[in-house]
Amino acid sequence: MDMIIDFPGGSRVDAHFRSFTVKTDQPVQAGGEGSAPTPFEIFLSSLGTCAGIYVLGFCRQRGLPMEGLRLVQKVQMNLATNLAEKITIDIELPPDFPEQYRKAVIRAADQCKVKKHFETPPEIEIETSASTSPGGSP
Repeated sequence: MDMIIDFPGGSRVDAHFRSFTVKTDQPVQAGGEGSAPTPFEIFLSSLGTCAGIYVLGFCRQRGLPMEGLRLVQKVQMNLATNLAEKITIDIELPPDFPEQYRKAVIRAADQCKVKKHFETPPEIEIETSASTSPGGSP
């Protein structure tokens, strides 16, 4: 999948892929306008939403109750490195959720492709090239 990343102004940086645009910004205290999530917040949200899609599919496939179902993701940051040190995803289940599926719904969330990339990170290569479009934008 190819993405085009551009700079629409201020501290905003947007990613364009397929027919979508993911907008990012920095908080006001970091020089941005606070108009969108930061790239790091989007990165973290991709983990929770990915786990969520597996939980949703698991419950739908089995006709399990979903009223009140949600995931709560907590990130513990290392203050020295400013990197995530521990990420916990709590699957809050409805009161009538069958006990027999509790471990299975965790296994379903564990199949998240974003989580799998944490476990086996890809090689990331950064390079430069000459822009092929006028002004350097898509």
